[in-house]
Amino acid sequence: MKLAHKYDFALPVGTVLHDYTITKVLSLGGFSFVYLAQDAQKTTVAIKEYMPVTLAEREGDTHIRSNGKNEAAYKHGMKCFFEEGLALANIEHKNIVRVKNFFRANSTVYMVMKYERGKSLQDYIMALAQPVPENFLIRMFVELLNGLREVHSRKLLHLDIKPANIYIRLDGSPVLLDFGSARQALSEVTLAPTYTPGYAPPEQYIDRKHLGPWSDIYSIGASMYACLHRASPIAANQRLKHDTLVPAVELGQQIYSEKLLAIIDECMQLDYMLRPQSVFSLQKKMIGIHVAEDPRGSLVDKIIKVLTKPL
Repeated sequence: MKLAHKYDFALPVGTVLHDYTITKVLSLGGFSFVYLAQDAQKTTVAIKEYMPVTLAEREGDTHIRSNGKNEAAYKHGMKCFFEEGLALANIEHKNIVRVKNFFRANSTVYMVMKYERGKSLQDYIMALAQPVPENFLIRMFVELLNGLREVHSRKLLHLDIKPANIYIRLDGSPVLLDFGSARQALSEVTLAPTYTPGYAPPEQYIDRKHLGPWSDIYSIGASMYACLHRASPIAANQRLKHDTLVPAVELGQQIYSEKLLAIIDECMQLDYMLRPQSVFSLQKKMIGIHVAEDPRGSLVDKIIKVLTKPL
């Protein structure tokens, strides 16, 4: 008997949701599917569908229902997904994914987002043969932190910051995608992990009552570490048992400035009290770093070349 693949549960291309027509399946995870779609004016959008594959099943081509394994968790996750969409729809910031609409259909919830053109920081890291240039890294993360400050000011946390969720537009500006707070709420009910190893802070594994802005700051530090290392850092739960992570101040000698390397290590402290406690304090530290311009030419031009080059 052939085992079902996750893509088998995706909406078929051509499916109409309100005024949107599905044109492609963009991505899938254990919690949701993301589709490319067009609205009635032929504008391209991205649509995120609440579909926890371990708790739900699709009836026919469209409708979703609980599979009966944990009805309470399924409903709780849907409620949190809807509330997250409502909160994000009230945030209009150039560095945060723009939620244009959200609605209920097919017995589930959909979030309609502005479709951005560019590539993820993860793609950018992998396309380079060396660490991400320091001046671009600082400028990009300082700008990204503007958006994260706005999120935290609304009493929200992202809880899934990683290079794959940091998108770089064609002009080099960053945008933060795919919030994980609803997934985190679902994991608290099901006890199933929803974090990304290497980027999730220790408190996401063991002591969730200590989650706060400093938790997202750990993930920011880990994402900057990945720009240097060109690979994911060691997972925090492994570090708690035996910390073999090479500090950035050692790994990045002769590559990044001492100030930046010290900031990365501070953000990745296992004790959340030793990290910067707010995005604003982290920004102040990063803005104070002065890096000489790349003498080889316009860095933005190079980045755009990388972003527009097929992988």
